[in-house]
Amino acid sequence: MEKRKDGFLINKGEQDKDFLFGTRAVMEAIHAEKDIDKILINKELNNDLIKELLKLAKEERIPVVRVPDAKLNRITRKNHQGVIAHISSIQYASLDNVIDECFSKGIAPMVLVLDRITDVRNFGAIARTADCAGVHAIVIPEKGSAQINSDAVKTSAGALNFIPVCRVKNLYYTVKDLKKMGLNVVSVTEKTERAMYDADFKAPTALIMGSEEDGISQELMGISDEFVKIPLSGNIESLNVSVAAGVVIYEAIRQRN
Repeated sequence: MEKRKDGFLINKGEQDKDFLFGTRAVMEAIHAEKDIDKILINKELNNDLIKELLKLAKEERIPVVRVPDAKLNRITRKNHQGVIAHISSIQYASLDNVIDECFSKGIAPMVLVLDRITDVRNFGAIARTADCAGVHAIVIPEKGSAQINSDAVKTSAGALNFIPVCRVKNLYYTVKDLKKMGLNVVSVTEKTERAMYDADFKAPTALIMGSEEDGISQELMGISDEFVKIPLSGNIESLNVSVAAGVVIYEAIRQRN
């Protein structure tokens, strides 16, 4: 335990892992431009300092979730003061920069859009495959996505330290922007008869994978250019999402090679 000059107590071990706590500590982390996945704030708090933190988080587009105090206590029993920030284990990349760099090099970009993939291990496994295959970027939403913590990095075998991860405010508008940039949007879904082998992955491509529970959201399906499925012959009707992502990614690589 370390005591700060302002009297706030920080558990260095816990802070170094995946989160830090305390209103002023979190505000200082934002000012220091730390990559913060999200901030949890006790839903009963509404004092001036909390209002200042909320304003700062909004300016920096950091997701804030109002939660019961019991949830904060499950994360740490230390004096969190009603505020806990989950720190990202990576630095996020600019999607525009990734796409521009690909086109400037004469490369057809291939990005992977993950819609509501919330399981940390699935996310890490997908990142590992994507990096091995040469996917240019992974796109995730600010809310409704797996936390990129030390477990995710470990599951990815360190791939998350290399592959660009782009966190965006709204997947729908981001996918529309990708279409305007010339990318073909391909949704992988069981709700089609078209096999993945029939898609043209040589073109600039945004590949969408959805959650195992709900698949791809209807709004993203509505703006997709193509729908493909992985042919299945056994008794089980679906693959784990990380395995499915690997299968489709490597079909794309096969076509490109």
